[in-house]
Amino acid sequence: MSGTVIVIDDEKAMRGSIEQWLGLSGFEVVPFSQGDKALAELTPRFEGIVISDVKMPVMDGLAVLDGVNGIDSEIPIILITGHGDVSMAVGAMKNGAYDFLEKPFSPDRLLDLTRRAQEKRRLVLENRSLRKQLTETSGIAARLIGTCPAMERLRGEIADLSGANVNVLLLGETGSGKEVIARCLHDFGPRAAKPFQAVNCGAIPDALFESELFGHETGAFTGAKARKTGVIEFADGGSLFLDEVTSLKPDMQVKMLRVLQERQVTPVGSNIPRSVDVRLISAANTDISAEVDAGSFRQDLYYRINTIEIRVPPLRDRGDDMVLLFEHFLNLAEKTFERAAPTLTAEDLATLRGHPWPGNVRELRNVAERLVLGSQRSGNRVADYLDGANSGTGNSDIVSERQSLAAQAAEFERAVISRALRDHQGNISAVLEQLDIPRRTLNDKMTKHGLERRDFSD
Repeated sequence: MSGTVIVIDDEKAMRGSIEQWLGLSGFEVVPFSQGDKALAELTPRFEGIVISDVKMPVMDGLAVLDGVNGIDSEIPIILITGHGDVSMAVGAMKNGAYDFLEKPFSPDRLLDLTRRAQEKRRLVLENRSLRKQLTETSGIAARLIGTCPAMERLRGEIADLSGANVNVLLLGETGSGKEVIARCLHDFGPRAAKPFQAVNCGAIPDALFESELFGHETGAFTGAKARKTGVIEFADGGSLFLDEVTSLKPDMQVKMLRVLQERQVTPVGSNIPRSVDVRLISAANTDISAEVDAGSFRQDLYYRINTIEIRVPPLRDRGDDMVLLFEHFLNLAEKTFERAAPTLTAEDLATLRGHPWPGNVRELRNVAERLVLGSQRSGNRVADYLDGANSGTGNSDIVSERQSLAAQAAEFERAVISRALRDHQGNISAVLEQLDIPRRTLNDKMTKHGLERRDFSD
C-alpha cells in the first residue's frame, strides 16, 4: 500500500473515479462528501494526503485548506479546480496548498501528483520522528533538563544544528550551561566519535596561550623540551569549544581568524602548517556585538564564529525548571557523596523560586551539593547555602554581616514570613494574627519575596 488519501468531493461519481484510479495503484482511499467530516478525522499524526474539490456546498476547498493548515500545515493538500478557477488555485498554493488539478485531468496526472505529495508527507513524518528520537531517546532531554518554552526551543535548536557543519556562537550568562550545550552539539552530531576540546580563553596565561592552542616544536622557546600538539590539532575531525572567546587578545584573534579561513595551524617554532578540520563552537557571557562596535573584538572574526547564534536563557527565566534541576543535582550528589539528601520542605521550594540565582545552573548545583553534604545536621535548609546566608549555623534566620543593611533586613523579613507560613501550613488568617499586619501588606511582601501560600499548605 502506497499511503492513505482522503478524497473530498460532493459528487459521488468523482469520488468513485478517484478512489478507483488510486486504489489500483496501491493507495488506501478514504472518501468524504463534506469537508468538515473529513477534517474531524485528521490529526498531526496523519500519514497521508488530502485531495479536495474547490466548489462544494457547506465547506468549499479553500475552507478545507484552512482547516488542514490549522491541524498540520505540512499535510499536503491537492485542490481540484474548474477552468475558471486557476488564478484562485495559484493563490491557494501560496497559502499552503501542495498543487492543483484542473478539470478535466488525466489519471496519470492525478497519480503523479499523489505519489509526489505522499513522498513529501513521508519525509516530513520521518524527519519529525528522527527529531523526536534525537531530543528524547538519544538523551538531549536528559542533559538539558526543563519543560519551560525556552528549554523546548533550545533542545529543538540543538536537534536542528547538531548535524550541521557550521560554527556556532553561544550567548548566555556565566554558569548558564553553555559548555553542556556545546557538548550536546558535538555528541549528537556526526563528529561525536572524534575529539571534543574545550578551552577557557580567560583562564590561560597570555604567555602560554599560543602554545596551548597551536602547539610548539622542541626548542621553540625556553622550557620547550619536547614537541607539543596544540588543542586545535587535537580536535582535528571533532569540535573545538572556545569559552569566554571575547578574552582573546588582538594578536590571537588574528591567528584564530587565519585558522578558520585556511583550515591550518602552524605550531610555535615551525614554518610548516598542518591541515585541521574542526567545528568551532564559541561562547561569550558579554554583549559581543558591543565589543565589536568598541573595536576590542575583530568584526571579521565575529562573523566567522557566528554563523549561527544560540541564546542560552538564565535560570531565573526558566520558571519551575529550577526545581526539576535541583532535584536532579540532589540525586547526583547523593550518589557522589553517598549521603541521603534531605526532603525538600515548602520553605525550601519557596526559597528556590524566590532566589534570583545570579550564578545560574552552576550556583544551583553548588547549593544542592552543599545541602547533601550538610544533610546530617539538624535544621539543614536550602536558604542556609545561598549567597549571603550563614551556611555554618543551620539557621536561615541569621544573615551575613557582609550584606548591606537593606539586604539583611529583606532576608530577615522573608525568613520570618516563611516560618510563619510554615508553622501555620499556609493559613493566611493565622499568619496575619501572628505577625499583626494588614492582609494587603502581607500580600505585597509575599509577592516581593516570591512566597506562595500553596507551597506551605498540606
